[in-house]
Amino acid sequence: MKPIFHEEFTKLMREDEKVVFIDADLAKAHGSENLRKEFPDRALDVGIAEQMAVEYAAGLSAYGFKPYVATFTPFLTRRACDQITISVCYAKRNVKLIGTDPGITAETNGGTHMSMEDIGVMRSIPTMVIYEPADAAEFKKALPVINDYPHAMYIRHQRTQAQDVHEGDFEFDLFKAEVLKEGADVTIAASGYMVAEAQKAADLLAKEGINAEILNVHTIKPIDGETIAASVKKTGCLVTAENHNIVGGLRSAILEDFSERDVYVPTEAIGVRDHFGEVGFLPFLQEKYKMRPEDIAEAAKKVIAKK
Repeated sequence: MKPIFHEEFTKLMREDEKVVFIDADLAKAHGSENLRKEFPDRALDVGIAEQMAVEYAAGLSAYGFKPYVATFTPFLTRRACDQITISVCYAKRNVKLIGTDPGITAETNGGTHMSMEDIGVMRSIPTMVIYEPADAAEFKKALPVINDYPHAMYIRHQRTQAQDVHEGDFEFDLFKAEVLKEGADVTIAASGYMVAEAQKAADLLAKEGINAEILNVHTIKPIDGETIAASVKKTGCLVTAENHNIVGGLRSAILEDFSERDVYVPTEAIGVRDHFGEVGFLPFLQEKYKMRPEDIAEAAKKVIAKK
C-alpha cells in the first residue's frame, strides 16, 4: 500500500491546494516522505509528537485547510485521544486521521504498537466517521470522496501486504457496505484486512457445498445496518470478521444496530478476543488469534448449524 499511498496523495495535493499532510516522524514508513519534495509548505513533520500533530491539524482546519494526520494506529487513537475528542470533533474541525498498521498487521512491532481497541475508541467519539479500505483499488476510489467529506474521519489503513479484493471496475459508496459475493447459506461481514481472508473462507466453504455471502463493511461508523440486515434475513446467520478486538469493533457495531432493527440471528465472531498483541509475523498471529480463512469457515459451519 505504501506506493499507492504516495501516488494518491501526490495526485490529491496537486488537485487541491488546501490539502496538508502531517507526519509524526513516520514519513519513510508510510511512503509519504517524497511529498515534502513537491509540497514543502504542505507536507510537514512535527516529530514524535502525535498530540501536537492533531492540534496543528485542528488549527489548520480552522483556517480552511484540509489536514491529514498519519501515524501508527495506537499513537494516534490512544495517545492523542483527548485532542481528537476536543480539538477536532467537539470543535467540528475537518481533520482526517490516518492510523496505519492496525491490529495484527503491526506484526513484529509487537504488543505496544498493536492497537486492538482503536475502532472502539473512535466509535465512542461523537460525529467521528470510521473507514477501513479492503485493498489499494478501493482506497484509490475512496480518497477523493474522503477529501470532499467536510467533517472529521478516522481512516484505518494497512501499511503493507494488502491483498487484492476487487477485480475490474466496481462501484464505491462511502456509506454503503459492499456485497462482494452473493450467497444463500451464511453472511460473512468483514472489514479491512479480513475481507480477503473472508473471500478465501468462502472458497473453502464452496468446496463443501456452502454458499457464503461476503460483505465488505468498509465504513464501520456509521454502520450500514440496512444492507447487513437484508443479507442476514436472506441467509439466516452471520459471521463477523475483523482485525480488532471483538469488543467494541465491527461485531459490536453490527449487533448494536441489529438490536434496534429487531434482527435476531445466530452469530459467530472472528477477531481478537479481549487480548493484547505480541511480536510475530501475520501467519503466526492469525493462527494464535484464530483469524485464518479456516477459522472463518469453521465459524460459518458452526453458525449454520444453529439456524
